[in-house]
Amino acid sequence: MLLIKNASVVNEGTTTVQDVLIKNGRIEKIAASIQPSNDCKEINAEGLYLMPGVIDDQVHFREPGLTHKASIGSEARAAVAGGTTSFMEMPNTNPPALTQELLEDKYAIAANTSVANYSFFMGVSNDNADEVLKTNAKKNDICGIKIFMGSSTGNMLVDNYLTLNKIFGESEVLIATHCEDERVVARNKEKYPNPTDASYHPLIRDVDACFESSFSAIQLAKQNNTRLHILHITTAKELQLFTNMMPLADKRITAEVCVHHLHFTADDYAQQGNLIKCNPAVKAAENKAAIWEALLDNRIDIIATDHAPHTWEEKQQPYAQAPAGLPLVQHGLQLMLQYAQQGKISIECVAEKMSHAPAVCFQIAERGFIREGYFADLVLVDLNAPYKVTKENLLYKCGWSPFEGHTFPATIKYTFVNGEIAYENGKVNDTVRGQRLRFDR
Repeated sequence: MLLIKNASVVNEGTTTVQDVLIKNGRIEKIAASIQPSNDCKEINAEGLYLMPGVIDDQVHFREPGLTHKASIGSEARAAVAGGTTSFMEMPNTNPPALTQELLEDKYAIAANTSVANYSFFMGVSNDNADEVLKTNAKKNDICGIKIFMGSSTGNMLVDNYLTLNKIFGESEVLIATHCEDERVVARNKEKYPNPTDASYHPLIRDVDACFESSFSAIQLAKQNNTRLHILHITTAKELQLFTNMMPLADKRITAEVCVHHLHFTADDYAQQGNLIKCNPAVKAAENKAAIWEALLDNRIDIIATDHAPHTWEEKQQPYAQAPAGLPLVQHGLQLMLQYAQQGKISIECVAEKMSHAPAVCFQIAERGFIREGYFADLVLVDLNAPYKVTKENLLYKCGWSPFEGHTFPATIKYTFVNGEIAYENGKVNDTVRGQRLRFDR
């Protein structure tokens, strides 16, 4: 047993000082005062904030096939160091997860190597619709189906409307989409045939490319009453497509924003260059302002990272050759806590958008909240302990971060996965193994 004493518990819109007792991997009791038993390990959390562990609904951990960049094991270690207790990983690996057997191979790897809880998206190509729809029979075991309606790392573009209509029409599980219209991107490439640096990226993969693709996905979803989740919204124009007029649990169409699109703007290419090249692109500052507004008024439902590591050498190539994506899972929560301390967002809203909402959106069983009976996936943070990002404390296999040299005002002290201490004061407990996420569908 484990007893966390005197923590400021951030949960379901409130922050109150409470004790939390953990037993057999779950939250046994929450109360103002709990007396420890003789066999109970005790953590004094006075002055610290206890939050539900982050559930990151979009990461790329690169295994199998791309393990020179990352692995499920290495990036899960970085995740728990950043307070993320559960992740949902994308199918654009090598080979891509386009069959049920290849998908289960990834679950087997995670079971052996991941310190965090895990789920994996089933991938879609132009010609595997029947295989994808086998996921319906496993809907309590799979987070969802991923469709790249714009090309990105892994060459998994789906532009066959017969395939799209079949999957949108018959899927019983959530469909998550990457939305960028290839026709618009191709037109912009003709307009800018010789881009010299990353500042061209938001001009080529522009606002219209995102809007046209998101609009098409939403039309398909509405025609078929599909459960659609659009990933990494980056434009003010797209925000007219989403609503805040109903509770999240009742929405059929939801949206996500990623931490780098809440932080960087196109002005940052001058300093960061290819390090912040990603798809969809970091765009002009007015988009960032509009996204923040939509996040806070609940048109945008979830904050994620889209953690997508590449090696330093790959990122140092000329703009056109440098791959898109950046490593973020170790520092996403710290970045949002920084904004909370600046008054941009409340700490309760951070917990809502990074923990509660992913659990509700994906119908994850017994996680995402600090509730008696739920799995004890928790993170204990010190809001008054500055943390400087250095090469030495990075846990990404790629070994770099766009935040290197930056000092966050908060430090992750402990991360608990299924009641076990997975991370404590700078050290990962490599004996911990996460669990496969289950879904109440």
